[in-house]
Order: sequence, then C-alpha cells, then structure tokens
Amino acid sequence: MDAREMKIKAAAAALEHVEDGMRLGIGTGSTAEEFVRLLAEKVAGGLKVQGVPTSERTARLCLELGVPLKSLDELPELDLTIDGADEIDPQFRLVKGGGGALLREKIVAAASKRMIVIADETKLVDTLGAFPLPIEINPFGQASTRLAIERLAAELGLSGPMTLRTRSDESLFMTDGGHLILDASFGRIPDADALASRLNQIPGVVEHGLFIHLASLAIIAGPAGARVMEPKN
Repeated sequence: MDAREMKIKAAAAALEHVEDGMRLGIGTGSTAEEFVRLLAEKVAGGLKVQGVPTSERTARLCLELGVPLKSLDELPELDLTIDGADEIDPQFRLVKGGGGALLREKIVAAASKRMIVIADETKLVDTLGAFPLPIEINPFGQASTRLAIERLAAELGLSGPMTLRTRSDESLFMTDGGHLILDASFGRIPDADALASRLNQIPGVVEHGLFIHLASLAIIAGPAGARVMEPKN
C-alpha cells in the first residue's frame, strides 16, 4: 500500500463519522483532499452537509467537486472538523501547518465540537519536532519577531535553523491571511505545552502549528488498514 492509498484509507474511515445535516470543518493538505474527494461522492449521492473550508485551496477543490460551502461567520459553530496532521504525539498534541493554513485550521478546529485527525502512521512520533514547526508571523516587524522567537527557543533549550518559507520560484510564501511562515527546525520539542504558551505571548506571532487539546480522535492508516486512536487519559 503506497502513501496515497493509506491517505485514502484514513479519509474513508473518517467519512463514516460524517452524518447527514452536519456542519463540517474541512481541512487542508494532501490527506484532507482525499477526504474531500470521497465526501463529494457522498454529497452527489444525497448526503446533506455544509462545509467550512480551512483554506482557499480547499475551498476551490470543494467548489470544483460540488461540496456545498459556508463561511465560518455564517456557521460559527461546527459539529465536526476533519483534518490532517504533520505529527501526532502520544498525548494527541499535533504539529500542523505544512500546507500553510494553520491559522484558519486552528480557528475552525476550535469552533468545532470534535476534531478528527486523519493521517498515515508515519506521522506518529514519540516527541514532536522532527517536522519543522510552522510559526505564522506578521510581515510588519518580522526581524524583531524572529529575534524574540530565537530568544524564547534558547530559554527553552531549543535550537536549530529557522527559515522563512518560500515558494518554488523562491518568492516568500504568503498565507491566505497575508502573513509569513517561519519554519523552526527544532528537531525535538520536549515541552510542547510550554512552547505553545510562550509563543502566544510574542506580539508578532499570529499563530503557531502546535495544536494542543483540540483533537478528540485520530484515524491512522498503515499497510494493514486504518485504525482508530483516542487520547489516553
């Protein structure tokens, strides 16, 4: 089973949790896109849902495939969000933002009664940090913001390069909200809760990719199929 087949397996298992009439947050990224394609088939077959996309990219795919959309202002409370993750640790803390939509993804997840994470088993880690942590920052004062993040990292014993994300043409990557993304390659983040809390205190940080206490269920696909994981109490 290749990587795409595993993503489809996870997406199909997540689709079983979608009920008729749901207000549904729809994530961003390659695994989420497989979910959108499967969801569109169900919608074509009569399933009634209202989707809130977490990015312009997801919105375009939903509209192309016929998944009905609303804005989060129109549907400020959601029943369920289904989204992918770049890393998942045993405490169900996530690193997200590889697709550049972390701010909207977090807003949508927080507006939902439940969040289901869909991923392949390579995303399971003992300690977060191997995947560079996306930190969304305001373009104004970016040098000062970066310096504050570097100082914070040093205080927490974290090290590694931090680079502004660029596109394939080497231009700066801009989020849907018009912000920059600083990818912090820490390698290991022993205390993700402390880092998340401290990053929130830096004025130039718009959001970060540490998703803590948001996921209620994970569907993890591997060569043997998809399995459901729940947070350990």
